[in-house]
Amino acid sequence: MLRDGKHPIVKSDVVPTAFTRLVGCRYPIQQAAMGVASTADLVVAVAEAGALGMLGMPMTPAEEFSRTLEDVRNRTSAPFGVNFLVPFLDPGVVTIAATAARVVEFFYGDPDGDLVTRAHREGALACWQVGSVEEARAAAGAGCDLVVAQGTEAGGHIRGQTGLLPLLDGVLSSIEVPVIAAGGIGSARSVKAVIAAGASAARLGTRFLAAHEADVHPEYVDCLVASQEDDTVLTESFSVGWPDAPHRVLRSCLAAAGRLPDGSVGETETEEGRRYPIPRFAALPPSRSTSGNVRAMALYAGQSVAHVRGRSSAADIVDELVAEL
Repeated sequence: MLRDGKHPIVKSDVVPTAFTRLVGCRYPIQQAAMGVASTADLVVAVAEAGALGMLGMPMTPAEEFSRTLEDVRNRTSAPFGVNFLVPFLDPGVVTIAATAARVVEFFYGDPDGDLVTRAHREGALACWQVGSVEEARAAAGAGCDLVVAQGTEAGGHIRGQTGLLPLLDGVLSSIEVPVIAAGGIGSARSVKAVIAAGASAARLGTRFLAAHEADVHPEYVDCLVASQEDDTVLTESFSVGWPDAPHRVLRSCLAAAGRLPDGSVGETETEEGRRYPIPRFAALPPSRSTSGNVRAMALYAGQSVAHVRGRSSAADIVDELVAEL
């Protein structure tokens, strides 16, 4: 079997870690769920490339969510996962996800044994993304099979106040379940480093924003490509729709939004073709269907942003990330 006609996939391709053995994928790479950017196309492409693709569909009605899950299942037999944001969670949708996905993941809420049980009941693995050692202990105590340790270098919404390496060290010393490292990872060298530090896998989001399969506005990708490590900032400014939740964005979008008067900065379109306004400092990032002042919207990015050098396929991104393993 060949990927893109040039990359042979063979059995020896598997990189054995506690993560790959448990989840069943070839590589210890997890694509972070990134809201509207994590389309079925992206999840399938990442899964087919040998990593764990993650679907993120916050506040999606159950019927639409089920259709998307079925689409992914019909297009790949590889394992994939679904991410849920606890503040916007419909527990009934967790059951739907767990019947189809290998991994059901939760973020931004105290670990809840009832949610873990709901995932396990349908045969899925349960994962919780945490920002502190205490939260990691709680996740393991709630029965989670996997824990994501998210450092403050990460793009998007951030749970804790500690950088990845000290957090990873503390979490690894405190729990027995496999740990996935997240935050500021953007290259094969950094993937190798966190695996060497004891993580069972590396989780990346910012790199996959520039994948052809991601639903990301072209201007957003242009801003990522033009940015360096120190071009991001941790803020609570983009809080319309999700208040009191720190997040890391490009410094340029914060400055651009700050220069505008209150009101709408653009609009976006639903699958049904309806358009609705995006207020200034909305938490929603710009997708391909977004119009307006894109550079003043929430351009989430981690400190690994310098490794986004251009658009490429998800398969090529995965190949590059595992090159040193």
